[in-house]
Amino acid sequence: MELISNFLSPPILFFFIGIIANFLKSELEIPQQIAKFLSLYLLISIGIHGGYELSKSPLNFYVLKVLFLAIFMGIFVLTYLFFLIKNFVDIHNSVAISATYGSIRAVTFITASSFLQELGQTFNGSLIAAMALMESPAIIIAILIYQFHLKENKNYFQIQAIREAFLNPSVYLLITTLIIGIIVGEKGYKSIEPFFGNLFRGMLCLFLLDMGVLTARILSKLKKLGIILIIFSILIPLLNASIGIILSKLFSLNKNDAFMFVILCASASYIAVPAAMRLSVPKANPSIYLTMSLTLTFPFNIIFGIPLYYSIINFLWK
Repeated sequence: MELISNFLSPPILFFFIGIIANFLKSELEIPQQIAKFLSLYLLISIGIHGGYELSKSPLNFYVLKVLFLAIFMGIFVLTYLFFLIKNFVDIHNSVAISATYGSIRAVTFITASSFLQELGQTFNGSLIAAMALMESPAIIIAILIYQFHLKENKNYFQIQAIREAFLNPSVYLLITTLIIGIIVGEKGYKSIEPFFGNLFRGMLCLFLLDMGVLTARILSKLKKLGIILIIFSILIPLLNASIGIILSKLFSLNKNDAFMFVILCASASYIAVPAAMRLSVPKANPSIYLTMSLTLTFPFNIIFGIPLYYSIINFLWK
């Protein structure tokens, strides 16, 4: 039931419209500046709303537990994937792929939050902070692993790359708008809700339309991946989601919080990591790790993963 509901939701249908337009040779395209605006809007909207939700409850053990799990999973996923993937690709690409899946993508999280919103459900604002915290550690650890394995490289720490990991636009916006949401509280949030709240789903539809067009454009690169990496692109999110479910159950997360945490575990970066890898691991091939993330893992998660993970959690949390 959740799969059909998700498949027929406006954001997912807009994603398909973008994909189909490319195959039909349509000239449909969202201008780059508008696409950038949509990204900024979604990040600001989810950050402020998360801060507002956090402002309604003080920092407590539950919030700290969520933040700890987020940081742990970012580092754990990167580490186990690196040692697994390096058996199939070179050191450069194994670092980039493991960083891609150790980090997260905010759009998957935002799409999942829209899915919950359709069901009339909410989640704890600490998950927004967890999302911000989960993006950078994997990038930083990946850079250190890369430097450790390349004996000829004497620059063990790359300050610029680490700075990039912490201050890339998505992390910066999420953290700062989260703080704004905490500071302004309910009164401040209600004053901007007509723009940052009521328009959220419409903006998400436009953004996923653009993502559909972009995804379709690089589908031709799939053949370069090879069957092993194509399989990994689907198995990795499923495995990471399974680990996330187990941890959520062990640490007694609420049902909706567990769902959003699992979404973070299953997602993969295609903006922050490529930016960092271009700087720190220039020999890694973007057509490998970017294609895995954008053309396989991302569509799988927003079309099938979101309802699948929700159904499993809904069953286990009864």
